[in-house]
Amino acid sequence: MTTTSGRPTTPVAVRLRPGDLAGLASIGLRTRKLRAGLSALGIAIGVAAIVAVLGLAASSQATVLNEISQLGTNLLTVTPGQDLSGNTAELPEAAPGMIRRLNGVIAVQDIGGISGVYAYKSPYIPSIETNALSVDAATLNLPAVASTSIAQGRFLNAATAREPVAVLGATTAQLLGIDRILPGMRIWVGPSPAVGQWFYVTGILSPSIARLAPEIDSSVLVGFPAAEHYLGFDGHPSEIYVRTTPDNQAVTSSIDGLLGGQANPENPG
Repeated sequence: MTTTSGRPTTPVAVRLRPGDLAGLASIGLRTRKLRAGLSALGIAIGVAAIVAVLGLAASSQATVLNEISQLGTNLLTVTPGQDLSGNTAELPEAAPGMIRRLNGVIAVQDIGGISGVYAYKSPYIPSIETNALSVDAATLNLPAVASTSIAQGRFLNAATAREPVAVLGATTAQLLGIDRILPGMRIWVGPSPAVGQWFYVTGILSPSIARLAPEIDSSVLVGFPAAEHYLGFDGHPSEIYVRTTPDNQAVTSSIDGLLGGQANPENPG
């Protein structure tokens, strides 16, 4: 006769060897190969997508930081506002020199818009086809201060600034169909194709960094003396570019608040 106890027996713990664990874990992989392959492929695609997105973000951030470092945070511009009648005001001829006296200003350059004067590839172009290009007088160190450079040829100097010589912005050169500087190259500059004269092209500018100065990209630049002598320019600047002490935002902000009054004390607004 056999007797049994009412207490349940305690199961004996059995430990699987590493080899047994590996075999047990691989059962699903061995029996469902297609499912395992698709799962692995999905994981690989997900990881690759994350890496690509993070890489693009890092690349974009590096590009933006590079542009900012090239532009600097110390460039300010001064343009005329409006008078009480709603017309565009006029910056005094002495404004660039007055701004240059401010503490913390390291460079000042300017351009002056010449109203009623246009640029054409030749005098045989219809007068209405101006391509929205402007003709501006420019000071001699403008490219360095306005964040652009010479792509081909040479910029204006003390000699050529007095002669009928022009430098083309990047957009201007494209619209005029000029992609290189050749000896004797010239364009027609004047109120219309019927009235004007030839200006010799000595240089083409690179696009301004981050399109910081689109007015330069789409303009024909001549020297201030040549503009006054040949094109009837009145000498008043239309935009002033100001570089302040680099890496000093406090100085830049301080100068920013003083520019209006310094450029035109009678009408600082």
